[in-house]
Amino acid sequence: MLKHRKSFQKQVKSACRPPNIVDTRHRLESVDLLRGFVMVLMALDHTRGMFSNAPYYPLDLSRTYPALALTRWVTHFCAPVFFFLAGTSAFLYKARGKTTGELSWYLLTRGLWLVFLELTYLNWCAWTFNISLHWFPGIVMWAIGWSMVALAALVWLPVRAVTALGAAMIVLHNMLDPLTPEGFGAWAGWWRILHTGGSFEFPAGVTWAITYPLVPWIGVMAAGYGFGMVLRQDEAGRRKWMIGLGAALTMLFVALRLNNAYGDPKPWSEQKDPMFTLLSFLNCQKYPPSLCFLLMTLGPALLLLALFEWKRPAWLRPVRIFGQVPLFYFLVHLPLIRSLAVIANLLRFGRADWLYGPQPAPGMAPIPVPPNAGFNLAVVYLVWIGIVLALYPLCRWFARLKQTRRSAWLSYL
Repeated sequence: MLKHRKSFQKQVKSACRPPNIVDTRHRLESVDLLRGFVMVLMALDHTRGMFSNAPYYPLDLSRTYPALALTRWVTHFCAPVFFFLAGTSAFLYKARGKTTGELSWYLLTRGLWLVFLELTYLNWCAWTFNISLHWFPGIVMWAIGWSMVALAALVWLPVRAVTALGAAMIVLHNMLDPLTPEGFGAWAGWWRILHTGGSFEFPAGVTWAITYPLVPWIGVMAAGYGFGMVLRQDEAGRRKWMIGLGAALTMLFVALRLNNAYGDPKPWSEQKDPMFTLLSFLNCQKYPPSLCFLLMTLGPALLLLALFEWKRPAWLRPVRIFGQVPLFYFLVHLPLIRSLAVIANLLRFGRADWLYGPQPAPGMAPIPVPPNAGFNLAVVYLVWIGIVLALYPLCRWFARLKQTRRSAWLSYL
């Protein structure tokens, strides 16, 4: 009798739900697939960074070659998509029946946890293999963590207000480019944290190296939170919005970039051949992310998300596993890549101290790297594929663990 009663209540709730609103209690496969896709690309970027033999930045057009430049460029999609979908996941978390207070507390505690992981585990066991209390990075988990803390306050506002604020931060933050840290005097470090990035000491003898300044990234996460409204529609409605938004952002990028007037501090120019001219056009500023950089990455990402809404090939199912456990994947893949790089260089040179030694203090020379260190791009791709394949069984195990055990602490990994 009780079983039939629960079934009847479920049918009534389903019938009362508006026809264009979907139940968000279950994970959306397309979101997990897109997130997993960029996580796989992220491993390519980190593998290239630790295994490539190129002694220059891959997008230095005076020295690079197309395959290396495109290998770096395609990984630009990782951070914007990760921040954007983190905001979307926060919206869906609330849509599963959580109160605003519960969502705010979860974002606050998870955000502070990510900052803690950046300054400790990732600093000592991933970005370096050295425990030091004199050098702290402000990289991707730092920015995601503080963006979640900011979103913990913003979620008390109407969703439209959060979305508008996020869009404004994305569109307008390049107007702040003329303001340099030096103009803030004693507050210069704060401006580096918020907008420009860079290194500073506080207190004396402790270096903070900020790669991901907060202002634009908070905006990306807030915009992703508003995008959650799109995902509450039925599949046809979602796909229509994704295609429209993705196409609009991509076309706006092309228009702004062609104009060279606003949206990126690095204007493009005609190069020695059409391929390098295209690379110049695509070489937008990531640190901090310019408006053009975010439009260039988020626009196509939304189009790809629309494609995943329409069709999800069976051979991509393993990629979705990575998207279900992104933080676990992140925390495992970096030490694995660095460990393999250390082993490879110990076998070749008998030393790999530049990969695990202490970070040099300001004004000090970095640890010397052998001139023939690293491997060509073909080896980089082979190592990357091997790393992704090795991570799959571990991530699949952890994804199943999260599905079968509803322990609260698992939601923080």
